[in-house]
Amino acid sequence: MITSTNNNQIKNIIALNKKARERRAQRLFVVEGIRAVAEVPGDLLHAIYYIEGFGDSADGKEFLAEIKAKASDVPCEEVAKSVFNSMCDTVTPQGVLALVKMQDFSLEDILGATSGRPAHIIILESLQDPGNMGTIVRTAEGAGATGIIMNNTTVDIYSPKVVRSTMGSIFRVPHLIVSDLGDTIKTLEDKYGVAVYAAHLKGDKFYTELDFKGPTAFMIGNEGNGLTDEMADLATSYLKIPMEGQLESLNASVAASLLMYETHRQRY
Repeated sequence: MITSTNNNQIKNIIALNKKARERRAQRLFVVEGIRAVAEVPGDLLHAIYYIEGFGDSADGKEFLAEIKAKASDVPCEEVAKSVFNSMCDTVTPQGVLALVKMQDFSLEDILGATSGRPAHIIILESLQDPGNMGTIVRTAEGAGATGIIMNNTTVDIYSPKVVRSTMGSIFRVPHLIVSDLGDTIKTLEDKYGVAVYAAHLKGDKFYTELDFKGPTAFMIGNEGNGLTDEMADLATSYLKIPMEGQLESLNASVAASLLMYETHRQRY
């Protein structure tokens, strides 16, 4: 049993929770909670940590047996209660935590090369709110999006708050972080024939009037500033979302959800 916060494993978990730089360097992130850890594919599990006494209960024994069944070589460490609480990001930990390997996706994965479906992509420029990011990832799975592309100034998709809010969808939705979003958008349009849309005040057609049956991508910008002019100018076409009252824009995750589900409606 690990009984000290000075243990190097515990220090490392705390660093992974707090620092995106550490997560990127180690290609690992933290997943908390029984249900969330159960969602992790076996080949992505790096290590399991559980609170003292958890393995003594019937439910705990069953859970650990299930983990071993899908990842027989993953190390499982028991941790003293006070130490376990210190290594968690949540206020009321559920007693189980996992270190998880990051997945490596290519642009072809995002395009849906293995799914046999036309591309259905969300492109995020400098999105900052973890809740918005998590909602978009979760909705992307539900609406059948083939993947998400984001620039490196977007909130870290592997941060604890984002991971929790995806409710497991992070493991099932291909995602790609790129250093040059503009270049990636041009590649989507020029090489792969993807129509890239930007929700914009200059749009002359509502999103329900456009055809999203072919390869399609939607750009979603920063919550406060929207898309930069540089990114918006790269769009194949502008579109608009109807709004009453004095609103100029919708919440980023709401706008993304409307566009993704309209695409799903048209295709299925």
